[in-house]
Amino acid sequence: MPRIATILAVAACAAAVGATASQADHGKGKSSHKFPALIELPTGFQPEGIEIGKGTTFYVGSVATGAIYRGDLRTGQGAILVPGAAGRSATGIEYDHKRLFVAGASTGGASVYDARTGALVKTYQFATAPTFINDVVVTRNAAYFTDSSKPVFYKVPIGHDGSLGAAQTIPLSGDYTQVAGFNLNGIDATPNGKALVAVQTANGRLYRIDPTTGVAKTISLAGGESVPNGDGILLDGKTLYVVQNQNNAVAVVRLSSDLTSGVVRKRITDPRFRVPTTIDEFGHWLYAVNARFGESNPGSLAYQVVQVHK
Repeated sequence: MPRIATILAVAACAAAVGATASQADHGKGKSSHKFPALIELPTGFQPEGIEIGKGTTFYVGSVATGAIYRGDLRTGQGAILVPGAAGRSATGIEYDHKRLFVAGASTGGASVYDARTGALVKTYQFATAPTFINDVVVTRNAAYFTDSSKPVFYKVPIGHDGSLGAAQTIPLSGDYTQVAGFNLNGIDATPNGKALVAVQTANGRLYRIDPTTGVAKTISLAGGESVPNGDGILLDGKTLYVVQNQNNAVAVVRLSSDLTSGVVRKRITDPRFRVPTTIDEFGHWLYAVNARFGESNPGSLAYQVVQVHK
């Protein structure tokens, strides 16, 4: 997730909340700036990806229909921005330059929307079955999408004027090995865009990846640790947050300066977690979306965004 969005978000709130915000931020277990600690999404929405955009605005995508929900962290209120439709899906989602880049799961493609109006800007078709376009990160000059079913990732170049180029397929190599089950999933990037970080769900391995060549280097975790069921990730400086969906936890990993090793410092858990999939940050807080994978009748369940302290 882009750090710029977080900086804008914090700045936008500072003047309005003043001393109250400061007190709330230092109280573990309390809501950030007295924002809601639990935000309800539409019943049956079946969310997967979450992104905090400009100010306190957040976006959540539906893996079932491709709908995009836009809400406000401050009020907990929101509405559908992009209506769902048959044959569409939304997993990872990223805000950049007033646009939303959305991974399309088993459709093999991705969509780009105007974040203000919900209007469709562009679509991409990366692959055919078997495919699962799972997550996306946007850097200064490109958007990168993972495919959990193929040993590749996809690059969409972004010009200096914001124009979107033709998609490129980049094979993974180096230390990366494709295994049975879900493979490359959550992805993030360093601020300069020169390195990508990603998690392989099936075996819990982390990688530093060269965005140009696709050469992957294993991020070795101390004590033989791993992050099984790794899903969405968030790189904040040298701290990497990894959502472990079925584990109902977020691993907090302190990385080395060259992003080739790390230590799992702790795991954040919360009784409100119901198979969280992805996260984003706002100040001292993380916001995780409950996907509730594996439960019966998903189209009738309640879904939430959960706020937890870093």
